[in-house]
Amino acid sequence: MPAPIGVLALQGDFREHRQTLAAIDVDSIEVRTLGDLSKCAGLIIPGGESTVMQKLAVAYDLFDPLHDALKAGLPTFGTCAGLIVLADEIIDGIAGQAGFGGLDVSVRRNAFGNQLDSFEVDLEFKGVTGPAVHAAFIRAPIVERIGEGVEILSKLSDGRVVGVRQNNLMGISFHPEVTGETRIHELFVSMVRGI
Repeated sequence: MPAPIGVLALQGDFREHRQTLAAIDVDSIEVRTLGDLSKCAGLIIPGGESTVMQKLAVAYDLFDPLHDALKAGLPTFGTCAGLIVLADEIIDGIAGQAGFGGLDVSVRRNAFGNQLDSFEVDLEFKGVTGPAVHAAFIRAPIVERIGEGVEILSKLSDGRVVGVRQNNLMGISFHPEVTGETRIHELFVSMVRGI
């Protein structure tokens, strides 16, 4: 791949995503500026705090460029808070909260409660072969509305949606980067190479 994968490094667990990419021999850079963003073949938006991410993106003059890059087709993968900021609608956002948008879904933040309600579970994930994906849910969102053209990639056993893709965008509710799971990052890299 001629250009690296960027990892939005304003806040959240961006280091763990870079470690996961390194484990699969994919170059990455931390994205904090428009110049960083312009060097990327694709972008990962990590877990963290979606409202803080929004404020920092505005402060770093990255909010509109990120929105425009996603709309223009930059392959982007969001985990947890990353899914929230990719969603077109945040159901229970705080006043003034907005994401970069692009995924025609509605998400509910902290759908499972607080940090103490975190859990791990094995999931089937479309596009990933081999054993089930071991997923860690930490103050995780859930996808409550799926728009036309959005593909469901993964669900919990009760049917709640925790993984989606629409064109160049993929979002998941959980954290593969903290459980040693590399196959979803590999799937994203194949998306970047194919777009």
